[in-house]
Amino acid sequence: MKILVTGAAGYVGRAVVDALLAQGEQVVALVHERPPDVPDGVETIRADLTDDRALMSAVRDTDGVCHLAGLARARLGNRPPARYHAVNVTGTAHLLDAMTAETRRTGRPGNLVFASTSTVYGHPARQPVDETSARHLINAYARSKAAAEDLIGRRTATGALGATTLRIFNAAGASAGRPDQDLTRIIPRAVAAATWSAPPLEINGDGTAVRDFVHVRDVAAAFARALHANSPGRQAVYNLGAHPASVRDVVESVVRLTGRPLPLRHRPAVVQEARELIADTTAIRTELDWTPSTEGLDDLVRDQWRAVLRAEAPR
Repeated sequence: MKILVTGAAGYVGRAVVDALLAQGEQVVALVHERPPDVPDGVETIRADLTDDRALMSAVRDTDGVCHLAGLARARLGNRPPARYHAVNVTGTAHLLDAMTAETRRTGRPGNLVFASTSTVYGHPARQPVDETSARHLINAYARSKAAAEDLIGRRTATGALGATTLRIFNAAGASAGRPDQDLTRIIPRAVAAATWSAPPLEINGDGTAVRDFVHVRDVAAAFARALHANSPGRQAVYNLGAHPASVRDVVESVVRLTGRPLPLRHRPAVVQEARELIADTTAIRTELDWTPSTEGLDDLVRDQWRAVLRAEAPR
């Protein structure tokens, strides 16, 4: 199959590209601004999601789309709301329009896998949270992702599209030996602090807040599986998590595996953030036969640590 990957130069996007190539798929990488970090030989299109003409060209003759392009970083999700809406909602609408036009041209329904976020759950009433739980949209980032989910759902209901929405909890670990370089995420931030390449790790509250972590390689595998499971007129929604752990657990894992002290700086708890956010992944395990390849938090931290060491080693 020929698959368009939007946001292909990003952390998760590049992992999706690698997973698709490993399965023998032909990949078209849609990237924005920064130089594309994609394998040699992959067709690359540099365009913005608001560029209708470029999107029409990008989706032409494709068999599916993995849509990962957008603004992330939930803690920045309240500023500026208009920017989140323009990229995550309007950009998704433009992509859907391009896919619908391609369907009219070819007569083939579209095939879409969308990267959403666990942040749409906000403060769920029960844990672990499953896909039937109500969405509680606590910031502009969550609202923009939920709005994009709804756009996809309405387009799917017309029969012109088959879609899967993956609500990713916290992707972590290295992708093809490359460490996660986003220091807004706790595992790469903690490893960087342990190596003294970043300031002390800031902990909001007492460190008992729990999040669910999943290896980026397993996220990519879920995208590949979903592409082959989609059917016109149906939107499937799946949680994607694997290893619940507290902030303290992450700190202890980093110290144990690196053998280095981890300097900390404590800050007040952020009232807006959930105390626990744990994924019920029964649906994706049952319907897509997806299982994580890692056994626990240590696997993700060790993977990040080894990748950082390789990146810093003299050449």
